[in-house]
Amino acid sequence: MLNLYQQHFPEPPTIIKAEIEAINLDFLQDDLLKLLNSMRIGTERIRGIVHSLQNFSRHDESELKKVDIHQGIDSTLMLLQSRLKGTAKHPEIIVIKDYDQLPKIHCYSGQLNQVFMNLLDNAIDSIYSNSVSVQGEIKIQTRVMSKNQISIKISDNGGGILDKSKPKLFEPFFTTKPVGKGTGLGLFICHKIIVNQHGGNLYCHSNFGQGAEFIVEIPITN
Repeated sequence: MLNLYQQHFPEPPTIIKAEIEAINLDFLQDDLLKLLNSMRIGTERIRGIVHSLQNFSRHDESELKKVDIHQGIDSTLMLLQSRLKGTAKHPEIIVIKDYDQLPKIHCYSGQLNQVFMNLLDNAIDSIYSNSVSVQGEIKIQTRVMSKNQISIKISDNGGGILDKSKPKLFEPFFTTKPVGKGTGLGLFICHKIIVNQHGGNLYCHSNFGQGAEFIVEIPITN
């Protein structure tokens, strides 16, 4: 409507000209669409985060239920987006997903999502501790191993783990992080959730300086 008025009345009265200049109309016309688009993107992101929080926590699903493992992983990645984004010191971390066609898994979904959060968070920490010139990558692979077992592999190209540290990884209060950076309980809790709560296994393969891979194996029905 404003554009039509400007086309048909190119010379408005002085009072209108003054008001156009006072409110910087040209800038507003150009900036308003950008502002509305930014608001739309922002609200969609907020909606995505809230949805991911709901999927991640699943307070209404404290019992064993059949769930989509990929949905849990994707929700965890959404919550970690701010850490995956590039900074002045580190380039953006690339996440490569290699998902198999998994059946729904009978599990404690909230607890399993805590495992994904811990493993992915550790992978990000490992990449950040590595050289800033290295392009960080996290690979997530899911596979059906047998009629009643699946595996989830989370690997990174971070600093890796020393051989002497590997036997202690799942012990309580053991951490490879600097003082004040870790509690030493994350992997211990992950191990308890996978082994004790789900009857599965949790392994780690790593060569120092060449990244690490954590393998979660859980039964399809528990």
